[in-house]
Amino acid sequence: MQESNSIAAIENEIIEEFQLFDSWEDKYEYIIDLGKKLPALDPGFKTDENRVRGCQSAVWLVADFKDGQVAYKADSDAVIVKGLISMLIRVLDLQSPDNILNAKLEFIREIGMMNHLAQTRSNGLLSMVKQMKNYALAFKARKDGAGASS
Repeated sequence: MQESNSIAAIENEIIEEFQLFDSWEDKYEYIIDLGKKLPALDPGFKTDENRVRGCQSAVWLVADFKDGQVAYKADSDAVIVKGLISMLIRVLDLQSPDNILNAKLEFIREIGMMNHLAQTRSNGLLSMVKQMKNYALAFKARKDGAGASS
């Protein structure tokens, strides 16, 4: 049985939510609503250093490592992108670096996201995923390195 906060369980929740909508117009509205619920990112984090490369819109992503879990915060100047990053955060937030690195993120394909985004948005979505996994990799390396020296 899956834990309710496992990546697979959260992905399944999102897939089920998207099955409630008949049209892509409704799905876009839902994604925009998700973005509106994303907590505001402290303006101090909206720096070039925290900007996700490869996104047409401005997207800022920061991560923290606490108690073996990666915590993400993000913001974007585009409402649809803010919704996309909010879904990624929902799935990957407060997971271990290994779980994040191993996540297949099938929900993106399952809900048809890649088929309904413009090419530039699809590339941006992949850039956000890559950056989130890069943070997890960095925290994993730091954790493994710390463990080896003690």
